[in-house]
Amino acid sequence: MSFAGRREITGFSNPTVKYLRSLRDKKHRKREGKFLAEGLRLLTDARECGRLPETLVMAKGRDPHALLTELEGAVEAHGGEIIETTADILTKITGKDNPQAVAGVFSEFDTSLSALDRSSADIWMVAQALRDPGNLGTMLRTCDAVGAGGLILIDDCADPFSVEAVRASMGAIFTQQVAQADWADFVTWLRAGDGQLVAASLRDAVPYRGAPYAGPCFILVGNESRGLPEEYEAECDLRVTMPMKGRADSLNAAVAGAVLAYEVLASLD
Repeated sequence: MSFAGRREITGFSNPTVKYLRSLRDKKHRKREGKFLAEGLRLLTDARECGRLPETLVMAKGRDPHALLTELEGAVEAHGGEIIETTADILTKITGKDNPQAVAGVFSEFDTSLSALDRSSADIWMVAQALRDPGNLGTMLRTCDAVGAGGLILIDDCADPFSVEAVRASMGAIFTQQVAQADWADFVTWLRAGDGQLVAASLRDAVPYRGAPYAGPCFILVGNESRGLPEEYEAECDLRVTMPMKGRADSLNAAVAGAVLAYEVLASLD
């Protein structure tokens, strides 16, 4: 549902408002193949990565900004739609109180394993059954920070294109490749080429500091509450352990992935 040009929407019952709001729901996102992203910084990151919103939604009365002017021009030049509306309607669209003054509608990316080039980076992150969109977004930010190739989501993970995950990624959804697969297909793909699969574990593990990492290194993180299934750990080429010196017996999944990612980065540099 997209129309090239510029128009104004003032009514909550407008069909376009209902359509944009529906993109907060996974069922409708998948049906349309679209997702929402909010905020000038995030949309600017997208533009700098070569991705423009098909529809740009802006609040009336917003403060002028040079980056927003550039974004408007780029969307118009590529035949996109620009909508001006009220801050209240933008709140309804994004589902966030005090939303930022701009949001965009993007087409979802190709998330097949075949779209990945494993040789393009020494580090990749893999999340199995990750359920928290905030953790997913944080892992995307970690991927960006360590120069990883992207994030591979295994089994039943949170939707990387949800408003919450996109927001938590702070723009990394546009800088990183994202793939989705079940475990069997991932293992088949991984073993068809170079790649070391690494996970934090207590089974036959070596200290994570100074472990023999090798690129491309695929860092596997499990579900927030259950961790990795035993058979998934058994498939790993390297299992490492991180010291836990307090009362906690584990780290947050995204934090554990970040610690490992930086250790791998230091090892491979």
